[in-house]
Amino acid sequence: MTPAQSMLRAATGLNLSKSVVERAIKNRMEQTEVADHDAYLQQMTPEELTALVELVVVPESWFYRDPQAFQAMTEFVRTRLAADSGRLVRILSIPCAGGEEPYTMAMVLTDAGIAPGNFMIDAFDISPTCVARAKSGIYGRNAFRAQDLSFRDLHFTSAGDGDYRVNDAIRKQVRFKQGNLLEFDLSTRTGHYDVIFCRNLLIYFDKPTTRAAIAKLEALLMDDGQLFAGYAEVPSFCQHGFSPLSYSQAFGLRKEAAAAAHKQATDKIAPPRAARPTRTVTSPPASAPNTLRARATPTLSPAARAAPATPGTPAASSAPAAAANLLAEARRLADLGDVKAAEAKCRDHLAQHAESAEAYFILGLLNELSNKPQMASEYWKRCIYLQPDHYEALCHLALLAEANNDAAGAAALKARAARIFKRQQAS
Repeated sequence: MTPAQSMLRAATGLNLSKSVVERAIKNRMEQTEVADHDAYLQQMTPEELTALVELVVVPESWFYRDPQAFQAMTEFVRTRLAADSGRLVRILSIPCAGGEEPYTMAMVLTDAGIAPGNFMIDAFDISPTCVARAKSGIYGRNAFRAQDLSFRDLHFTSAGDGDYRVNDAIRKQVRFKQGNLLEFDLSTRTGHYDVIFCRNLLIYFDKPTTRAAIAKLEALLMDDGQLFAGYAEVPSFCQHGFSPLSYSQAFGLRKEAAAAAHKQATDKIAPPRAARPTRTVTSPPASAPNTLRARATPTLSPAARAAPATPGTPAASSAPAAAANLLAEARRLADLGDVKAAEAKCRDHLAQHAESAEAYFILGLLNELSNKPQMASEYWKRCIYLQPDHYEALCHLALLAEANNDAAGAAALKARAARIFKRQQAS
């Protein structure tokens, strides 16, 4: 990893490829009229670092994106207030991009009849530009992609030139601030939030950063609160202390302790069911696509590792072990940003195992990293042809469909991924 990559990783937590970092640096060098690469890095100021970060953080959001999550949130808030009508429900949106998500929360809760004094939304993003845009409350046509735009008539006024401005009543319910989740001070915010939305952030982190981010979110969330993630991120949370909620396509979670308490309470009133055999299903965290929140290097985690050989295994088992080693090496090289070498390992593996779904999945990620989305899509489609229940490949195809404004295709892929994940959790 180059010094520039390390610097940006420390600043953002993002696992950025060398090519992306160098493109951003070249852009800033041209704008600041600095000719020498090393001199640019040596003269780095906090202000210039912020400008550099802006070039690798590419927010992409719109109003009422994945509406099932907002419906599940509203039901939860209503339950909270039914138990205590004077309660202030605290909600966190991080990252908030240009403000579309937290403003959607405010509109949904308002339309559900929740009084303004009963909820407050804190919204954070690492990008000062995003925060400034969110505070302005002015949005163009691209932010309105939902099929039903009646909310725009209710909560927006025309700002001219085809733009719309969020009404003051909604804006007052959201507090925007610039901030990095990994740097949150928990001294005054532990157990502070009833609801947290953190969608499509972890997919850009490596494993240690993912663990650190989830630990922060777990600390910020009340013990009986709810968290909503991106559909590609649910397995990561389930590996680090969370359990999924039963809402279809909402991709909500709660802390395992709360889930256990809920199950215990349910078991007291429900007749016991016959036990059935169980098996362990590993659902690894999804890797980083290069299309939405940031231009990041995918952190690869095996979706189907070969089991290690046991003592006394016949020599014939060495072939599967060697094949597994090729994939492991491909993942390692991809994590280092060495795309060509990682691709070579995948192809060596495919020469021995022509129907390896996991090899095609990794090739898809590598082509995504190389800004070849069409090739990435073809590899992922091949992956799910060979392994129809490959959760990660479906998630990445759904993200790619969203990036291409294929709402129907994205919805179908999300629904399929959700069904697969639900089956895996039930197994």
